[in-house]
Amino acid sequence: MLISLQVKNFAIIEQLEVYFKEHLNILTGETGAGKSIIIGSIQAALGGKVSKDMIRTNADSAYVELLFSVENEEIAEALREKEIELEDGMLILSRKILASGKSISKINGETVPLSFVRQVAALLLDIHGQQEHHSLLEPVKHLELLDRYAKETVGTVKQQTAEQYKLYQSVVKEWKEAVAAEAHKNKDCSFLEFAAGEIRAANLKEQEDEELEQQYKRLSNAKTIIESVGAAYDCSGGKEENADSLMNQVTRYLRKVVEYDETLQDLLLQAEDITSLLADFNRELAGYLSSVEDSEEEYQAVSERLDAINRLKTKYADSIPGLLAYAEECEEKLEKYADYDAYLARLEQAKDREERELAKLCEKLSELRKQAAEALVKEVKEALTDLNFLDVQFEMQFTKTAYAETGFDGAEFYISTNPGEPCRPLNKVASGGELSRIMLALKAVLADKDAVPTLIFDEIDTGISGRTAQKVSEKMVVIAKKHQLLCITHLPQIASMADEHFVIEKITDGQKTTTRIVPLSKEDSIKELARMLSGAQTTETVLSNAAEMKELAAKAKKY
Repeated sequence: MLISLQVKNFAIIEQLEVYFKEHLNILTGETGAGKSIIIGSIQAALGGKVSKDMIRTNADSAYVELLFSVENEEIAEALREKEIELEDGMLILSRKILASGKSISKINGETVPLSFVRQVAALLLDIHGQQEHHSLLEPVKHLELLDRYAKETVGTVKQQTAEQYKLYQSVVKEWKEAVAAEAHKNKDCSFLEFAAGEIRAANLKEQEDEELEQQYKRLSNAKTIIESVGAAYDCSGGKEENADSLMNQVTRYLRKVVEYDETLQDLLLQAEDITSLLADFNRELAGYLSSVEDSEEEYQAVSERLDAINRLKTKYADSIPGLLAYAEECEEKLEKYADYDAYLARLEQAKDREERELAKLCEKLSELRKQAAEALVKEVKEALTDLNFLDVQFEMQFTKTAYAETGFDGAEFYISTNPGEPCRPLNKVASGGELSRIMLALKAVLADKDAVPTLIFDEIDTGISGRTAQKVSEKMVVIAKKHQLLCITHLPQIASMADEHFVIEKITDGQKTTTRIVPLSKEDSIKELARMLSGAQTTETVLSNAAEMKELAAKAKKY
């Protein structure tokens, strides 16, 4: 669950630190106090879009940090698979927003990309606001919700279907390419025969081009090599006055005097070694000079062979291994063309075979979904009744679509909230307040299936009041039994259910403004409920009503 939120210099928040509790955490406050900024800071830490405009005026950067306690072993294992090790069961997720507009995200102190943060965040926390309510108007989301509800039933078959679809698509792609290529078969065959023949006729050998390059370099510089090596030989031993004769003199001079001073013995030995090395060096130079030739014929042959290989490289591939592989590929294609009708028939059979297998998996997946949909709509209908939809009909209708990774199902929620009216698509009849309640009903039903430990509801009470608000608050308690729930609300009926109540306030000293969040005692919570009930003026009667609401809420909760 989410243990704490720490914010610095984010929008109008100068510095804020708050610790959340289990079950139902309620956040209230006057309009404009900064409730949306609190949610915005959490979304920023979870990888949401931010800009440098979010940095508080006169600050260099903004910082948000979330501390999570991970007690669910399934989530802990999912984190380990992402190479995230928990420290005492804790995970710290932070983001620093810089004045340049860039940001730095970290998990347990290690810098990570935003895409990775979003993957991790999806395991830990789920935010539901007006945008998520309106996503219910998109039928594609309905199938996703069904699959989440039935993941234990459909999960394996859904994965098999996705894998089979990819296999089917690859076979279809090869078949389409083969059908398209048939029209150009004769032209292609001529080219393939020519290309393979030209490469094979060259009789290429591995690394031949590298060896020829070395030969070409040597032969094209033969005159320079002969002149330079000859001059070196003259200096070292080929002339009358050379290094060899001079070293012989050095040795003779040292031999004359070594008997008079034994310390010269080492120098004499060194001189003799140098003389011996020079003799060996001269013999090797002489040998090299006798072997090297300025052969115009050899130079011409090497040059022509290199030109031939480079022409092939320009046309087909940039290396000899590449040329040989290309020739082999051409020959394989020629084999296919030799019996192209049989090749096409094999591809057609493979396509049909994979499609049949895909169809079987899609049928199986569809049947499992339809069975799960019956249970889902029954539970959602019951939850909607609890949320003051007094005579509601709720169902899910299926259509068959083209094959996809998710199967061939199209699915859409249909609803009727008025007796005698037929069920119609959700996006045709649901109002804003009804969408909020429908989303809450779905969340309540999914609560037992969903492993995400923390849910945030941002003003899910839009468009509701009175008895309906009371029903919504009771349903939130149901969800809070198995999830940590953070809820921003304007309704006292919902706020009264708080296990931990926070008020968000905007304060100013005349020169600067900041937002703060304050945990409330039971007495302060009653005062906040009274403010929500009465608005500007709080009377003793209103305070009494607020206290009664709090007392009744406590009795309604059974954790």
